[in-house]
Amino acid sequence: MDAFGTSALFRDRQDAGQQLADRLKEYRGENPLVLALPRGGVAVGYEVARALDAPLDIIVARKLGAPFQPEFGIGAIAPGGVRILDERSIRALGVTRAELEEIIAQEEQELLRRVQEYRPGAAKEMPDVRDRTVILIDDGLATGVTARAAIAAVRQGQPRRLVLAMPVCAPQTAAMLRPEVDDVVCLAQPADFRAVGVWYENFEQLTDAEVRDLLRAASEHESQRGAALPAARGAAER
Repeated sequence: MDAFGTSALFRDRQDAGQQLADRLKEYRGENPLVLALPRGGVAVGYEVARALDAPLDIIVARKLGAPFQPEFGIGAIAPGGVRILDERSIRALGVTRAELEEIIAQEEQELLRRVQEYRPGAAKEMPDVRDRTVILIDDGLATGVTARAAIAAVRQGQPRRLVLAMPVCAPQTAAMLRPEVDDVVCLAQPADFRAVGVWYENFEQLTDAEVRDLLRAASEHESQRGAALPAARGAAER
């Protein structure tokens, strides 16, 4: 229990991912693709992908932080040239177009760095989602601006179905994003939300190395499953 008298809902991202996977099991038969937002979303997405026997990949979206207040988001970017801008906040803070373009350029560099870090050798910034059921995962949503950019980027790829899923989110954020996806799955929407980390006992930041390890483990699991399927079919036919 924290200083506000709030009890955590999840031990860590592994626990949150396992609980979330149980709520998403109806999508297992649709051969879904799990797309996680790095970094924290990858740990949650890993558990979901394993439980659903689904491939795991990432989509990198970056928050645009206000000058001198980088934690305050004034927008977000995602692959495919997606820009989501909070024009109201930009005007209120007096952010000039030159400042905004500089922030965008910096975040575009970081977006590309992370893509190269997590998807080395990939021809594109994100996987092919056309006609797939895509489950977009994060470890939690506060304002939702980064998720909104990711949703727009995935939509450009023309998925058959897009599901937004996370362990915990602000109620107003879930309501805002619901019209932009086919389904929203959120385990908890606390009225006194405050911040994502409040609802985890352990909310330590993942490193790039940990993200790579999770993606590698998920890929190995998918390869092993793929190799086992023909053998199982052969045994059944005999």
